[in-house]
Amino acid sequence: MTDTQLAIFKGKKIRRYWDEKAEKWLFSIIDIIEVLTGSSIPRRYWSDLKRRLKQEGSQLYEKIVQLKMQALDGKYYLTDAADTESMFRIIQSIPSPRRAQRKSQRSKSPRPFMKTERLRGKAARWPVKRERK
Repeated sequence: MTDTQLAIFKGKKIRRYWDEKAEKWLFSIIDIIEVLTGSSIPRRYWSDLKRRLKQEGSQLYEKIVQLKMQALDGKYYLTDAADTESMFRIIQSIPSPRRAQRKSQRSKSPRPFMKTERLRGKAARWPVKRERK
């Protein structure tokens, strides 16, 4: 653990570590979750997400490592960390607040959204737009 640095994203610090053997960055999962979700308790959020991933049988759980990283109090604690590829998969499993917002707006909309359905080998869309003469 010779090369530990901080990355800054949206004004928040993300702890990371350069693994010379594997030649890749490892990022603190708790820090990434805190930035993306805005959660006041990112450790709890990660514990719930980790439990869900384990129940789903995700192999991502096996790629997570624990590293000693410096906390705000200056002491070193074991922290879950993941490489870039694993981190992207974790990020994809975090529910997006924007997606939830769009979903609630869609349900309040008076106009039904378009549905696509296969019908006799052709894609048909409802409501069907009629040509004007």
